[in-house]
Amino acid sequence: MPDHDAPPVPFTYAAAGVDLHAADDAMERIRTAVTSTYTPQVLRGLGAFGGLFALPDDVEHPVLVASTDGVGTKTRIAVARGGVRGIGRDLVHHCVNDVLVQGARPLFFLDYVASARLDPNVIAEVVGGVADACRAAGIALLGGETAEMPGVYAPGELDVVGTIVGIVGRADVIDGSAVREHDVLLALPSGGLQTNGFSLARAVAEGHLDEPVDAADPAGPTLADALLAEHRSFLPSVRPLLDAGLVRSLAHVTGGGIAGNLPRALPDGLGAVVDPSSWTRPPVFDRLQALGEIGEREMRTVFNLGVGMIVVVDPQDEAAVRARCPEPLTRIGHVVAGTGVRFVDDL
Repeated sequence: MPDHDAPPVPFTYAAAGVDLHAADDAMERIRTAVTSTYTPQVLRGLGAFGGLFALPDDVEHPVLVASTDGVGTKTRIAVARGGVRGIGRDLVHHCVNDVLVQGARPLFFLDYVASARLDPNVIAEVVGGVADACRAAGIALLGGETAEMPGVYAPGELDVVGTIVGIVGRADVIDGSAVREHDVLLALPSGGLQTNGFSLARAVAEGHLDEPVDAADPAGPTLADALLAEHRSFLPSVRPLLDAGLVRSLAHVTGGGIAGNLPRALPDGLGAVVDPSSWTRPPVFDRLQALGEIGEREMRTVFNLGVGMIVVVDPQDEAAVRARCPEPLTRIGHVVAGTGVRFVDDL
């Protein structure tokens, strides 16, 4: 029989599902990676209630540019395949690109990693990937948060979000206002899906992840490999063009594809004509389309289809742009009077 006179067992945070020791362990594991990203402008970082960052004094009339984003449900494939360090890099690259399109130089980054139960090894890998990308971009991982929230996240799930702050001189802000009719659209290739469209991709790819992307190349990359391909940072390729004053506008092609993102880089009264046959579509998109019997319009709405960044330039500057860009550019279309994006095979 139950002992009604026994004293009640006191509740603890651990009994409620939160392990503070795991959080401390995770913090120790990431300390070296985080501090390795610090730049001279970092006054206080890891362990402070808020990171302190001194603004550089080499920008005239400085404007701060901030953006927050995540990597979506790509985390589910990364966790299942042991690729969580990659999603840390994906996160930084996505955010870097989002401030880059406004002409900004990234300054510092903050990350947020949450799950039902903290696994210090997983946290260390994710934040290690974040730190890798921050060091490569020359920006500080100024702070962040790891959150253990049982009941909010399902067991085994992981949520990864980041915030970036960059700086640009007021006169150098890229807002699309300089775009003119007949300007050309030059594309930089994506790294596959990057971090968008994964809810559809996962539904279609279920049960096929270990199959080769190309049936004619059974020893080649699997569908899982292709889905986990890195979200590229376009900073090394675009920064030289911005420094030379050759860019009229930029569009980071993320969720919504070209049609959903290019208009954000154009002023009122101007649209674009895009030729989908002008670039080579990565095979992962054809594989997903075939598996899910997805219509072409839906594909263009959801995925980037191989175009990661669009650079809008004056036709007279195209040769100079190509000369300064450290990788090949593909001319995919031009600016026209009107609104939105028209694909030439829809005309």
